[in-house]
Amino acid sequence: MPLFGNSFSPKKTPPRKWASLSNLHLLDRSTREIELGLEYGTPTMNLAGQSLKFENGQWVSESGSFLGDRRELQRLRRRNQQLEEENNLLRLKVDILLDMLSETTAESHLMEKELEELKQHSRRKK
Repeated sequence: MPLFGNSFSPKKTPPRKWASLSNLHLLDRSTREIELGLEYGTPTMNLAGQSLKFENGQWVSESGSFLGDRRELQRLRRRNQQLEEENNLLRLKVDILLDMLSETTAESHLMEKELEELKQHSRRKK
């Protein structure tokens, strides 16, 4: 007999008598869709006054003015590309400035250290 014993020993749960009380699983697919409302249709959304629907893995305009959408899309892509290039340039400039700052700081610390050594050296001579 163990010292502390096994104080927790749950009993087995009895098996279920009925798998489901609902008879919906006995209905055919079309009846289930009508009963349960499983016919969703295509997903749609409205962004900035533009109505879009999801077809074949892509969002497509419902208004049908694809030409205007394509021009706007090309303009936005060009603007996005310009902004990405500008962002990369600014990141490069920040990196260069941080390198320059760290170099100047290191030189400043070295000069301060040399100045302190010279001060101590001159005090010893006096």
